[in-house]
Amino acid sequence: MKVAELMQRNVQSVRSEASVAEAILTLADAHISGVPVIDGSGKMIGVLSSSDVLSAEAEAEDAVARQTLLENTEVQEIMTRRAYTIAPTADVREAAQQMLYADVHRLFVTDADSVCGVISTTDIVRAVAKGLL
Repeated sequence: MKVAELMQRNVQSVRSEASVAEAILTLADAHISGVPVIDGSGKMIGVLSSSDVLSAEAEAEDAVARQTLLENTEVQEIMTRRAYTIAPTADVREAAQQMLYADVHRLFVTDADSVCGVISTTDIVRAVAKGLL
């Protein structure tokens, strides 16, 4: 089975210049823990996860610093620049291996540096449970 057959196509993203507060709203509204970060041309340049936000917030020394982080810090300042990606034509087993070796729960599916989907460990487990894999 190919990644394109199993991936989620409705992928939320955030712009690199968005504030951390805006990104948190995107994560919360979509009930997800990570989003691709895109530049002005729509190219994926990183990923922002709830772990990135929590790490940045932990470094804030007080309430004023936390408020500054939320309102005045751009996503690109705290995002993870190394995003794990996979092609839509790749085999799902390859996706599972990449997630296992990288110790991540999701891979963004890209075609020519543009995000076209996301596949998660949950998607793969669901497919196994349904007998699709």
